[in-house]
Amino acid sequence: MGIWPVFFEGYKIEKKSEDKPKEVTTTVDDKKLQEEALKELNSLIGLNKVKEIIQEIYAFSQLQIKRKKEGLATEPIVLHMIFKGNPGTGKTTVARILGKLLKSIGVLEKGHVVEVERADLVGEYIGHTAHRVRENVKKALGGILFVDEAYSLARGGEKDFGKEAIDTLVKEMEDNRNKFILILAGYKHEMEYFLNTNPGLRSRFPIQIDFPDYTIDELLQIAEVMVKNRQYKLTESAKRKLMKILIRDDNSREIGNARLVRNIIERAIRKQAVRVLNKINITKEDLITIDSIDIRED
Repeated sequence: MGIWPVFFEGYKIEKKSEDKPKEVTTTVDDKKLQEEALKELNSLIGLNKVKEIIQEIYAFSQLQIKRKKEGLATEPIVLHMIFKGNPGTGKTTVARILGKLLKSIGVLEKGHVVEVERADLVGEYIGHTAHRVRENVKKALGGILFVDEAYSLARGGEKDFGKEAIDTLVKEMEDNRNKFILILAGYKHEMEYFLNTNPGLRSRFPIQIDFPDYTIDELLQIAEVMVKNRQYKLTESAKRKLMKILIRDDNSREIGNARLVRNIIERAIRKQAVRVLNKINITKEDLITIDSIDIRED
């Protein structure tokens, strides 16, 4: 069914004869950006359901622009979102791709992503929090404001200013309607609790996307892409050792996913550098090969 029942829930079709359709022209740079973003999206390992929803959002936004240009009834483009998933599951990466896609068709003016967390939004005294939130929204105008671990805004006692941050964000969503997209991200269960403790907040985010943990095979594929992009390669024994580590750490994947793999690979590259530098004759093959001895298990 996709996202459409949630997408349109609570909205009325609008058509105002006096409104002139906004003229959206596609430049060569926009076309290039669109192709680049779609290629990046399709190259992501796994995340098939996430890709499907992003494609739906992209297609829907394009069609509403074309319908408005032809004077047809349109749906409001309300694209504030909730991203739910463990760290390292691609939430920030997908937000950046979405920004590029929506910039390429004129939904967003700039398409950039401003990444913030609780410490960037919550102040230490009355009025400080609202100022911080407004400043970050100002930076995000024309693009996306991505709030990581957003559920932490609802934590704290009565003297905590997290609630003020939420209230200010909601006000900015109204005051700057269609000028930026707000994405609240975090662990699945914590985000559900967060939405349940804030009546009315859920309805303001018509799009909610679950980011699943990667499978072991997907994590191994991610590792191979990482080393290839850095012009290295893994030996078969290195792959087996990496697979062994990933299987061992499968029950604690919430601490890593792709981030865990990146840390392992970057550490292996440093270990490989020490090993190779101690050789008398260093060949090109030595420079690009990561062996099992380079991958630490601890």
